[in-house]
Amino acid sequence: MTVLTNAFVGLHIIGIASLLGGFLSQMKAMGAGTARFVPAMLHGALTMLITGVLLVGFREMGDGAPLDHVKIGVKLAVLFVILAIVYVKRDEEHAEKGLFAAVGGLTVANIFIAVLWH
Repeated sequence: MTVLTNAFVGLHIIGIASLLGGFLSQMKAMGAGTARFVPAMLHGALTMLITGVLLVGFREMGDGAPLDHVKIGVKLAVLFVILAIVYVKRDEEHAEKGLFAAVGGLTVANIFIAVLWH
């Protein structure tokens, strides 16, 4: 089970890298007002959602330390907001600067929640 859990942690990290990488690749375009939500951002967020739910399930089934359900709930809520924005705006030619920046900020916030909240 440890190998499976570690594999899904790796996939979860790949998902966050895809979401954040998609955002960072559009930063110059955001300054010019031509940024758009690229498919990598949607796919990364969906990967994070699926692997995150599976990781919580694995942890609940195992004998490991108890989960902080408030932390998981906050991370899930932030991810749902990110997913909703990216999904709804994915086909638009250009994203509004504020909305695009919000997705980047929420992504970074989700990373810091995962790392710093103990």
